[in-house]
Amino acid sequence: MKSRGAKKSQFQKASDGSMTLMDHLRELRSRLFKASLGLVLGLIVGVIFAQEIINFITDPYCDFMRDSLIKDGADIAGFKCKFNVVSPVDIFLLNLRVGLLVGFILSAPVWLYQLWAFVAPGLHKHERRYTYRFAAVAGPLFIGGAILGYFVISKSLQFFLGLSNQYDLTPDINGYYDFVTNVMLLFGAGFEFPLLIVALNLVGVASAKRLLSWWRVATVLIFVFCAVVTPTPDPFGMTALAIPMVGMYFAAVGFAFLHDRRKAKREAANWGGDLSDDEASDLGDIVTGEEQASEVDDPTPISPAEPPRRYDDDAT
Repeated sequence: MKSRGAKKSQFQKASDGSMTLMDHLRELRSRLFKASLGLVLGLIVGVIFAQEIINFITDPYCDFMRDSLIKDGADIAGFKCKFNVVSPVDIFLLNLRVGLLVGFILSAPVWLYQLWAFVAPGLHKHERRYTYRFAAVAGPLFIGGAILGYFVISKSLQFFLGLSNQYDLTPDINGYYDFVTNVMLLFGAGFEFPLLIVALNLVGVASAKRLLSWWRVATVLIFVFCAVVTPTPDPFGMTALAIPMVGMYFAAVGFAFLHDRRKAKREAANWGGDLSDDEASDLGDIVTGEEQASEVDDPTPISPAEPPRRYDDDAT
């Protein structure tokens, strides 16, 4: 049990509304500083390992070029994977871009926590609980989508680079990096789609039955979305992203059915019945208006009142 003189924490002050505007601004400044510090530390680590990360990203192209030379019977003893560089500072800027991306990912626990610590006091308890669960699922889904995007790139490059055998192809390193990272980010974002479906059900916008009735429209929209966001025109990349998204849509609908069932049981326990929304409840022994009217005695007529007397009547 807390004593009366116990000092409130920042979370308690923010949640009960006792913090002033200046206190909120100071807390925001502190949160931003800590998040920026974590991002800078992640950036330093990313720059240190930038070359290894670039080698990992360029492996699909380099592996294809090496295999092509082996098929042609060429000597690969001095093979070197080459990319086109336009400016002398391109490699330096690319290392910074890689370091920034890696630092943003590595420092995600830090800046996400700072963001959450600033926003959480304004949320209800059940809202904070849902946020914890969403954050625990969103991270693995995004990573899974990014890995699938990298796999799609390695297969798609074999098709596109195979069309340029008669040309001397030397891709631009910045364009290649943008292509690979954009595909991985798009696939990662696409894997967050089931969380949107679950959120619609949790807030009561769409029930499980309604979501299930939309499966045809959802499937078509998913394939259209994948065809638009996938940078490769071949059907392989589109299908590789669309099939998992459709599967996760049905998984989200299954979760919605479980949530609606628990919600119905909870409401039935609170109201003491298990009636549907369209079924009328029993009113019990409530007396209707007609029954009340029949129990009232017949009214007796009231005799008419005497006419008012005038002052001059006494005088006469």
